[in-house]
Amino acid sequence: MAIKKQFPLRLDPKLYTALERWAADEFRSANAHIEFLLREAVRHAGRLNDRVSPETLEDVK
Repeated sequence: MAIKKQFPLRLDPKLYTALERWAADEFRSANAHIEFLLREAVRHAGRLNDRVSPETLEDVK
């Protein structure tokens, strides 16, 4: 099991509220939804190494 990297994230309160509502609509926690959105953005930008699973994304340097 991969260990996840922790770091503080500062967001505008209105943005966080919108993310919480969106996450609830998708039956995810706000944290899981932010991670999902970031992973999708990285994949869409072609920055995700195909040999690495999304769960180990934090290990990619």
